[in-house]
Amino acid sequence: MNPVVHFEMPYEDRDRAAKFYESAFGWKFQMMGPEMGNYAVAITSETADPSGKPDTPGSINGGFYKKSADPSSHCPSFVIAVKDIREAMKKVEAAGGTVVGSKDKPGEPDMIPGIGLWISAKDSEGNRISILEPSGQM
Repeated sequence: MNPVVHFEMPYEDRDRAAKFYESAFGWKFQMMGPEMGNYAVAITSETADPSGKPDTPGSINGGFYKKSADPSSHCPSFVIAVKDIREAMKKVEAAGGTVVGSKDKPGEPDMIPGIGLWISAKDSEGNRISILEPSGQM
């Protein structure tokens, strides 16, 4: 099986979103700069692992991204880890989904430095998901 390893949620105001989740749930945030799309990494569980993997089994961390004009960016999604992203892309399409990619590289995965290869896709119901081939593998 390929596990869910991360979640993503959109924001209109990054600081407001972070303040909400910090206040309501005690999450911590690492704010990335413009070179990473002003992404906000959400730490939802304690971790001693330098990779950021949560200490509590079954826990995942997540991130927040700026909403775009694309309606599919307005809903939360999750990230599924795979051993081979190209094989997973083929399986998504064979199962009735669509590989989307990024606006700069439609249909092609992006390398997220220190994280791995990532691509956006849609399932058979039009829900946005992400696929990640982690650096160093699982």
